[in-house]
Amino acid sequence: MEKIIVAIDGPSGTGKSTTARLLAEKLGFLYIDSGAMYRAITYELLANDVKPTDIKKILQLTQNSKMSFEGEEFILNGKNITKEIRSLEVTNKVSSVSAIKEIRKVLVDKQREFAKDTSVVMDGRDIGTVVFPDANFKFFLVCDLKTRAARRRQDFIDHGLRIPIEKIMVELSKRDKIDSSRKESPLKKAKDAIEVNTTNMIIEEQVNYLLRKVKGLD
Repeated sequence: MEKIIVAIDGPSGTGKSTTARLLAEKLGFLYIDSGAMYRAITYELLANDVKPTDIKKILQLTQNSKMSFEGEEFILNGKNITKEIRSLEVTNKVSSVSAIKEIRKVLVDKQREFAKDTSVVMDGRDIGTVVFPDANFKFFLVCDLKTRAARRRQDFIDHGLRIPIEKIMVELSKRDKIDSSRKESPLKKAKDAIEVNTTNMIIEEQVNYLLRKVKGLD
């Protein structure tokens, strides 16, 4: 069977991760949450008090990290850190960490390694432009800011955190600016990607829309 790569990109809160995970389940593909990988490194840098200017230490830590996905769980160096990487502290720092080119290079190699011998659905911000520019299918999800903030607020609630939606909107705007203006692999739509506005769509609608596209039913 031919190996198939499905790339899903877009800003935070558009439903990328949930859509990608459920789509992978329906297709029987491996799901890779690239954002979780960057969050994991951010978590490690914070936990070890590594300064963003200490490139040697950052590179060593990133290269030595052992990452794996077990369903919805994320494992780093044998430890389940699924909840930890969704903390507000990690969320507020992940964009600046993701902009460090040394980290991106190592993690892009790891992402490609995951897809070496199997079909995958991978979501992120540069999957269709940098990680897999020749992906079989590329989607770029967009959504209005208030709806994205409401979704992210629910994510925080699910992890036991209560953050005012106004604060989340400010942080999302900041993150959008950092992600889209960074020098290394900025957030942008691939020329051949299908844009999907998820503002008025529930997750099931998003998944089914992408599924039909991948299966050639639309």
